[in-house]
Amino acid sequence: MLLKLDQIATSRRTPKVVAPMVAPQDGPLDIEVPEAEGLGASITTLDRVHAAHTEGYGAVLRTARRAALDFRAEFAATGTPLHVSSHDLVTAPYPTKFGLWRAPSSPAPYVFLTNRMLVVRWHDSDGTLRTLLWEPSDAELVANTAFYRSVAEATPDFLVEKLVTNYGDVVPRAIAAGIDPAEVDYVAFDHLHTQDVRRLVGTTKPQGDISPDAPVQAWFPNARLIVQRHELLAMRDLHPLQKPWYQPETFVDIDPAKYLVIDGDRLLAPGVALIRTPGHATGNQTLVLNTGTGIWTLSENAVGAECMTPEHSRIPGVAGWASKWGQEVVMNANTIETTATQYNFCIVEKLLADRSQQDERFLQFYPTSELTASPFGPGVKPTFTHGGLTHDA
Repeated sequence: MLLKLDQIATSRRTPKVVAPMVAPQDGPLDIEVPEAEGLGASITTLDRVHAAHTEGYGAVLRTARRAALDFRAEFAATGTPLHVSSHDLVTAPYPTKFGLWRAPSSPAPYVFLTNRMLVVRWHDSDGTLRTLLWEPSDAELVANTAFYRSVAEATPDFLVEKLVTNYGDVVPRAIAAGIDPAEVDYVAFDHLHTQDVRRLVGTTKPQGDISPDAPVQAWFPNARLIVQRHELLAMRDLHPLQKPWYQPETFVDIDPAKYLVIDGDRLLAPGVALIRTPGHATGNQTLVLNTGTGIWTLSENAVGAECMTPEHSRIPGVAGWASKWGQEVVMNANTIETTATQYNFCIVEKLLADRSQQDERFLQFYPTSELTASPFGPGVKPTFTHGGLTHDA
């Protein structure tokens, strides 16, 4: 039967109803945000970058270049930590349009990223051994993030099994590295996109989805979560640009004493620092390490070392796009909260990092989730990867 013209016009005007990725929130969540603490020593060298925000993004970038070089010289003189080692957790797909933003010419919908946990150890001035786990993502619960849940629901199970490679959960990986879970003092992330830390640090109340009869017992009973105060504050009442990437409700029943809130840049130990690098997320922070091969910067502001020197990338389209648009970096841009700010702090990371001893075209920028070759990602094979990172004093 043929449709009448007015029926056709009506059908074209009627949009398809798609369920929202994130349920509406009635009001701010009751996430308690403690006052900031004085972990380690304060770093003030980069404060002028944050203070310059009223001068325009270009002026901030000029300030950032000078401040980064000043901090680089200071940080290199602090020494090195006792131990650093990386441990693969999972390789999973991530939209190409986010990971490489506007740069690639490949039609591949996904790049593949390997998420790694780092073990960082040092001695305090009194001789106390400290252990930090950087990026100890609970992959099973990360999958509940609204964005990833929507992708999984639209993907057949057999294909998910082919696309995702798990190398081991956080606790077994830590034990295999010689770390007793009770020895861990700190856990930290570059930002809290996708994270659910309830099993890492425990909860004060039962959790219907993972522990309905009793509070969640912490995998790392003595650990505290180091987090920038601005990120916890933001999670109380997220903006629509942020909501698909966070699981804020999972933070409501975290004991506030389990947070080690910082508000600024901190030197945790010789050769170990956390610096604010906002833009990708409000409370974004970068781990800076000084090792036997020089300085490393670690975050998810970019997904590959070649994204910091895109002129050397062989991924189709990347070098040409960066040259045409005059871009010094290719950012990881899933939320684009404040894009120019993210760009400016990518430059800070770029200027802090030493050249790779494997290939001096690339920097010791170590993505917390690193671009990885996959047969399911044609045209987005990385030009260079760091793979593992190790250091022993």
